[in-house]
Parts: sequence; C-alpha cells; structure tokens
Amino acid sequence: MLSSSLRTRQLNITCVSPMDMEFFLHYSLIPSIFIILVLSFLQRRKHCRQRDDASHLLGKHFGIILPLDFVGMFSNRWSYGMAFGATANKVMFLFSEGYQPLQAPKWAQAMVLLIGGLEVGLSYFPFFACLSSESRLVSAVLGFSYSLIWFSVTILHITHCPHGQFMGQYESIVFYWPSLLCLTFLLGRFLYMFIKSLRVHLGWELQDEEKPFLEAHQAEHVKQLLTKPPLQERKKSWFQTRVYEWDPCFQFPSRMIGTTVLAFICLYLFIVIEFCVFVHVRDELDLFEGKLDSHIRPPNDTGTLTPVILQVKELISVAKGVWVVTILPASLTCVNYLFHILACYRKHIKRLWSGNKHFLPVKLHSPSSSESVVAIARYSGWQIAYILWGYLIIHVMQSLFGMVFMYSLVLPITHSRGLEVLQGLGIGILTIAIIVGIMVLQVWIAASFFLQPKMAPTDKQKPLALNNRKAFHNFNYFLFFYNVLLGLGACLSRLLTSCILGTWLIARIDRTIMQKGYERADMGFSTWIGMLYVDHYHTNPVLVSFCHILITGHRERTLQRAIKCCYLNQSAGPRVSARSRTRWLLLQTLINNPSLVQLRKAQGCSGRACAQMLWPSSES
Repeated sequence: MLSSSLRTRQLNITCVSPMDMEFFLHYSLIPSIFIILVLSFLQRRKHCRQRDDASHLLGKHFGIILPLDFVGMFSNRWSYGMAFGATANKVMFLFSEGYQPLQAPKWAQAMVLLIGGLEVGLSYFPFFACLSSESRLVSAVLGFSYSLIWFSVTILHITHCPHGQFMGQYESIVFYWPSLLCLTFLLGRFLYMFIKSLRVHLGWELQDEEKPFLEAHQAEHVKQLLTKPPLQERKKSWFQTRVYEWDPCFQFPSRMIGTTVLAFICLYLFIVIEFCVFVHVRDELDLFEGKLDSHIRPPNDTGTLTPVILQVKELISVAKGVWVVTILPASLTCVNYLFHILACYRKHIKRLWSGNKHFLPVKLHSPSSSESVVAIARYSGWQIAYILWGYLIIHVMQSLFGMVFMYSLVLPITHSRGLEVLQGLGIGILTIAIIVGIMVLQVWIAASFFLQPKMAPTDKQKPLALNNRKAFHNFNYFLFFYNVLLGLGACLSRLLTSCILGTWLIARIDRTIMQKGYERADMGFSTWIGMLYVDHYHTNPVLVSFCHILITGHRERTLQRAIKCCYLNQSAGPRVSARSRTRWLLLQTLINNPSLVQLRKAQGCSGRACAQMLWPSSES
C-alpha cells in the first residue's frame, strides 16, 4: 500500500511543462508594461502645469493609472475581488518565500522578497488597471486579451502536468482551480464591458454617468439619520438576530471585499499545502514504524524495548489521527473569523461615524496620521498573513487538546482501564467542585453577614458598607492561609486561560490579545485601528454629503456666473425694453399655467385673449 501511494504521487516527478509558470511571470512583464503604457497614454491629465522640462511635450496624455481606490471605491467590488483572487497562487509563493527572482546573501533576503513582490504586483497590474480605466472600450479589449493569455497558459500547464509529486493525481487542478475560476469571471467581466462600451460608441445606448461623489448608500444613511425612527421596531428573524443583519445603508469598500476573497483562496491553498506536507510526513512515519516492527521480539520473548516501541507506535498513530480530524474545526474557525471580521468592521466604523470611541483603547483614540496612512496599505497583506498563521497555530492547539483527550479518556478505556479513568475523573471533578464551592461560600457569607441591609427595597444589591467588623476581621485572618494556596491555582488558571485565548484569537486582527495599557505593542490591532480611522475620515456619509452639497452649490454658482457673462458678452443688436421683456415672461408664464388666466384682470389684451391667440387649445 505504501509503495503504491508513493508511486501515485511520483507520477509526474519528471514531467516538464512547456510553459513554466515562474518563467511566464517574468515574460508577462512585457505585455503588462505595454498595457500600462497604452492606458497611461489614454489617461488624460486634468492639471498640466508649466514646467521647464520637456514634460509639456506630452500634452495631457500619460496620466497616472490607479489600480484600485483603496479608500472610497464601492463599485465593481466583486470584479476587484476576483482580480485579487487571481493573484492567490503567487501570493502563496511569496508567503512561503519560495519565489525569489534574484540570488542574494541571507542578509539581503528582505530586499529580494521586496523585488519579488513588486514583480508580482507589476505582472497583475493590468487586471486592476483595465477595470478602473476611463477608456472603457480599449481597456476591455486589453483586459480580455491579458486575462485570456493567463487563462490559456494556466490551462496549458495543467494539461501537460496534471499530477504532482506531493498529492499525486490532479495536483495541479487542486492548486490552480481557484485562479481559473477568477480568470473566468474576469473574462466575462471584460467581455461585458466591451459589449456595453461598443453599444455606447455606436450610439445604441446612453453612456453611464461618471462615478458619483456621493454614493447612493451614503445618501440613504444620511436620510435615515434625519428620519424619525419608527415607534415599533421591525421584528427580526433568527438569522438577523444571531448571525448577520443586512444593512441597505452600508456597503463594504472594494478593499475589504478583495481582501476577504484573497484570504479565502489563500486559506484553501494553505490547507492543501499543509495536507501535502502531512502526507509526506505520514509516509516517513510509516517507514519509521516499519523499522520499529523489526525490533519487536516474538510474543513469547519479552524484551525491554518492546513496550516502549509499542507506546511509540501508539503515539504516532494517535497523532496522525488527531491531526487529520482537527483540520476541519481549525479551517471552520478561520472561515468564521473572516466573516466575523467583516461584521466587526461594519460595527466599528458605524460607531466611529456616530462619534463613539469608547470601544477603542484610550491611547488609540488619536492615532498618528502617518501611521494611519501606512495602516491602510498594510491591512490587506497583514490580514491574510494573520489568517494563515492563525490557522496553523489553532490547528496545533486543537491537536494538542485532542491528544490530551485521547490519552486521558479514550485510550485508557480501550486498554480496559475505564474504572480508573472514571475514578480519577470523579476525584478531579469533586476537587474542583469543593474549591468552587468554598469560593461561592465566601461570597455568600460576605453578602449575608458583612454587609449592611439595603437602603431601599428596590435596590438590586446591598451597599458597600461593612457590618460586623470584628467577625469580618477574624474571617479574613483565618482564610488568609487558605487563600495563599487558592491563589496559586488561580494564577495557573490565569496563565492557562491567557495562553488558550491568545492562541485562539491570534488570527483576529480586529481584537487585541494584549493586556490593557499595552495595546500599542499589538501591531496588527494598531493597523486595524489606523485603517478604521482612514476610512472614517474619508468615507463618513455625513462628511461626504456635506462636501457634496458644497461642490454642487459651487457648480451652480459657477454656472450662473457663466450665464450672466454670456448675456453681457452678446453682440449689440436691437435693444429690448424692460417692459417688453416683462410682458414676454408674463406670456410664457400664462401659457405654462393656464389656470392663472382666470385670475388676471381684464384690461386691453387680456391674458386669456393673448393666451388663446398663441395657444388656441387652452381652456378658460
């Protein structure tokens, strides 16, 4: 069985793909730079300042291309998310430090990884640039072509080497299907952009309006604030109460959606890689067990090493089983964390919008502006790294708990020592119950004998005023020596609880695991706070609505001044008196509002007669 599994995983050890993905990453920089130059040429610069150099020769071309607005982008969120998802395989290579484009000494590995990250970013830059470019038709063609190139190369690599040396059959499909799914989505998106842009170009369809300064959900949020809340709240379902309630006046920015999609795919790839490593380690342990079997003597011949060897084999067997069983709960925990982080983001940002900062540590109420700007750049990468490392740490911790459970309960029962286990378990439960009972008894005695009566019958508890002071001092003296021993157990319990909670919440970047007063030492939590403040200052619906009102008013005033200047700059012609202009405006008003004709005073050419001459169909 072992030889067959090894043979299955070694199907394609000698397989050489005609298109190596790592080399293609280098070659993809050529079309990537070409696409960037084309889009930059089509990007118009809004402000062209007079400079002494030769930059004025470029005119208004070669503007700066934005891959993604990391702060205020709320449109095409899932398209950007899939663009992030297409980079998942290369992100995992960077995470494992397996992709190093240059050979350098160990002290320069940080610079090599930085260069590798920049190369990966430049290679995948056209996906984001084509989604955000203003030249929709050209960017759709370029984006579709570039996505098709990556899709074809990935399919070619999978078809030539579908198997691998770690998982065996269909290893390439297992690793690359998320990227293929994201590339397929991008192909469909760019095809839709091309068809829509072509219809607009041919005049078959009106062009969409430019990206609004005030998003619809932000306007709805401000309207909700100005609307009187209903007297009776709407009844919520179980899902809305216990899991999540959708808010139509809130949308997650594209950065959060892209980070979540990429984190899901990277977590899946990390679990697959971990399982491959486990399979390799399991085969090595099977070989080691085979060597141990050769040292076990026949049953009739008792050797000193035989019991030890049997215990080692049992330990290996239990460890392998526990590790496999705990993969599912560890992965589900991290998946739950990803959804919970999104819910916490909405909760925290809405608290900041309302001016509530009590949920933040006091030292982080006013974070540094520069640190907050850096935090918005760090967040996405750090969130993914925290999830991956958190999964591994949670998996190890759950495996340790599983080993403790197996050796303390399951194995003794399988070895016909169930009564001993039940006896030890009963003694332990009884000891803990006595300790807890004594602690509860102390509280009950303090509440019954050492506190003065309630000042009012409606009080929930007695006032903090001592009673029976002599008995109280004797009570403290005799329990002093016992509380020393009890404090030792409480200290160990505190240490154990801190370790468990710290390892369990290590993947939660939105929650600090440091003690109060040391929150700044948690760099992940500081990054989370800085990111929240940047979004709060730049996407607050009330602030954006106020700026929208100012911009709209400024545009209207500018338009009015332009109309007045247009009237003043008209060429000299026949002069029109103010009386004639007034009568003309009066006639227009009466034509547009026939009901006002009856209110006019009959004098000369009445309004009714004038209206009937110019508008015979009007009724009196």
